[in-house]
Amino acid sequence: MDNSQFTMNTSKFSFRSGLARNVFHIITLSQFLILLTGCGVYKNYERPADITTDGIYGSAQSGDSLGMGDLTWRQVFTDPQLQALIEKTLAQNSNMRQADLRIQEAQNNLKAAKLAFLPSLAISPQGTISGMWDPQDRPAYRNVMGGGATKSYSVPLALNWQIDCFGQLRNAKKGSEVALENMKTVRQAVQTSLVANVANLYYTLAMLDQELVIAQETSENWRQNLEVTRLLMQAGQSNKAAVASTEAQYWNICASVVELQNSIHHIENTLSALCGETPHHISRNALSTFQTPSITTTGFPISLLARRPDVRQAELALAAAFYGKNQAKASFFPQLTISAQGQYTNSLGSMVLNPGGIIAALVGSLAQPLFAQGKLRAAYKNAKAEMEVASIGFQQTLIDAGSQVNTAMANIHAAKAKQTLLASQVQSLQQAVEATQDLMKNSNQVTYLNVLTAQSSLLGAQLNQVSNQFDIVSSTIDLYQALGGGVE
Repeated sequence: MDNSQFTMNTSKFSFRSGLARNVFHIITLSQFLILLTGCGVYKNYERPADITTDGIYGSAQSGDSLGMGDLTWRQVFTDPQLQALIEKTLAQNSNMRQADLRIQEAQNNLKAAKLAFLPSLAISPQGTISGMWDPQDRPAYRNVMGGGATKSYSVPLALNWQIDCFGQLRNAKKGSEVALENMKTVRQAVQTSLVANVANLYYTLAMLDQELVIAQETSENWRQNLEVTRLLMQAGQSNKAAVASTEAQYWNICASVVELQNSIHHIENTLSALCGETPHHISRNALSTFQTPSITTTGFPISLLARRPDVRQAELALAAAFYGKNQAKASFFPQLTISAQGQYTNSLGSMVLNPGGIIAALVGSLAQPLFAQGKLRAAYKNAKAEMEVASIGFQQTLIDAGSQVNTAMANIHAAKAKQTLLASQVQSLQQAVEATQDLMKNSNQVTYLNVLTAQSSLLGAQLNQVSNQFDIVSSTIDLYQALGGGVE
């Protein structure tokens, strides 16, 4: 090897070694800066200490026992026909299907955020054919025109790698993880809402069925009452006013029968649409078949509230604000990027060589923002304010959740306490109707108007009893929702 070749090889080695040392120095400097100032941006979210849960349930204080919040919706709603409706709704409802697609989108975004830690690579091959030629192909001009076309080509390859020295990529990835969890929470909220709505509509139909039976029986009784009143008037024992009053009450009850039938029709249509089907009859069991699940009366564990979709969303919003603040803080620090470029080409400046040669370059850059017109500082202050807003919202969501649990429990206890009282009232009014009818037949102490009044009171008590049965079911559904829709 001659001296010129040795000198050239030595210069190439020195160039490469010097470039490698420079890149190493940049990485070392960045790591040193991380130790000095950047550790805060690598913290994981933790629930703030000022978020309180003491007395969150009010009078229904928290306890260690398990209750309704630890049951699945199938354990809460044991009616086979209702279970079939719920399963059909969860499979066919458009909101559930959209929520599943949103989760897929969030998963794709998270995957992209994870891949951001890897280098990006791009290739853009290109070729050129150039030359001059004589359209008339005159021999005298061939040497002047260049004797044909010149062919050149290049295959460039570019690599960029952002080194996550100050947590920008990490916090972006954490934000994507939070967004994915939020989409899963949205799906849970949709599912819980659908289960509760289907159950509510189902038992509303059962309540209306029972009210319709009572109204139809009452309508028939008043039809007979109207005939008796007319006969009494013909016998001179009643008057036209009594007949008109009885007749008006009879038509009113007939109208209520039609209204109940129409309400049943509307709710069946609503429930069919919720299931993603065209309007059709909904098969159901009687309201009395509903079995209240065994629930604790001493209290509920605070951890049950974490299953509520709105509570989870509120805390995920706080976590997202936390990582957003970290990302805004990271923007104050340098950004290290390593770029490598290389290409195989036969075009070196004005020369075209065959075969081609390789051109390569490796660059390490460290960009430190110095003055950005106050935008970075404003963004960081706004991110801190957003975190405070999310913290306040999370605390209020916890308070509202505890209040809803307390209200649902109070409603269940009140409805169950009224259940025995209303049953006793119906029994007493049934005895009153029978006694009034016997007195009218056997003495002149009461008139037929007293019988009608007793029957009206009995009708109102029977309807109140049915309504109270539905209140127990409805309050149980509210408690199911208030505790986060059970476990899955």
